[in-house]
Amino acid sequence: MAVATDTRPWTPDQPIIQLIDVHKSFGTFEVLKGVSFDVKKGEVVCIIGPSGSGKSTLIRCINALVPLTSGTIRVENIEVSDPQLDKLALRRKVGMVFQQYNLFPHKTALQNVMMAPIHVLHQDKREVEERARALLKKVRLVGKEHSYPGELSGGQQQRVAIARSLAMLPDVMLFDEVTAALDPETVKEVLLAIRELAEDGMTCLLVTHEMNFARDIADHIYFTDRGVIVEHGPPDTFFSAPSDPRTREFLSQVL
Repeated sequence: MAVATDTRPWTPDQPIIQLIDVHKSFGTFEVLKGVSFDVKKGEVVCIIGPSGSGKSTLIRCINALVPLTSGTIRVENIEVSDPQLDKLALRRKVGMVFQQYNLFPHKTALQNVMMAPIHVLHQDKREVEERARALLKKVRLVGKEHSYPGELSGGQQQRVAIARSLAMLPDVMLFDEVTAALDPETVKEVLLAIRELAEDGMTCLLVTHEMNFARDIADHIYFTDRGVIVEHGPPDTFFSAPSDPRTREFLSQVL
């Protein structure tokens, strides 16, 4: 299957993610109603909003987990909305971490991290193991390489899931409410792992309800409600002087 691409080569001065008038309906219910924005290479973007506002659907559209109804999404020079999309080519560029960890319970942490590069990319096992051990060290799981998911806390499992996504060497990381299922005491360790990724220059797009974290880490905030972007801006302006009444109402409830 051919890779769906723009005819022009992508360069780092162009948006690494571009959404143009994205619509998504499930039956007669329109979840996304014309969403457009760009993400630059190395940028950290947080999407916030009430439940049911289309945040998770939006981020899943970027990784082609949900097909668009209309509009265009590009990641580098891959057109995600092309019906001939090579999903493997896309997922080499885009890693995703979900609210649920989705680890294989019968595989150790190390084996979970190694599986996709070996079985999907057919990379050398020794090279993959070395990378996997380094990634587990990066997310502070040294000594847990041979532990099974059932032997790990929720926060530890989520960090294995982050390492697993990084093992594919993506250019972009998507995070969909990754702390929502965690106990409060384990949230910090997961947020720290994400913060360090961002500080290393990884392009990150996060759907999150962690407002203080979004304020600290994001280069740009998007507030969605009822399938549209209501307001966006840099954190300092967005949180201190929101202009739209819906934004002000939402922030008054969560801050």
